[in-house]
Amino acid sequence: IAAGGPYAHPADGATFQNRERLLPVRPPGYYREYTVETPGSAERGARRIVTGGPDEAYWTADHYASFARIAP
Repeated sequence: IAAGGPYAHPADGATFQNRERLLPVRPPGYYREYTVETPGSAERGARRIVTGGPDEAYWTADHYASFARIAP
């Protein structure tokens, strides 16, 4: 993520809309999502890292049903 790509999945780096409203409300386009490979999954799987600005990062293992802040 820090290197800016290239990424394995075309959707990586796309805007995360925060439709679930589980993350703090920010302006549109603030959050970006990235795939974390799921062993044994033929698709992208459910695991993601969502970043916001230079200092926020969140982890979800359940496709946005819950989040844990991982940075800072």
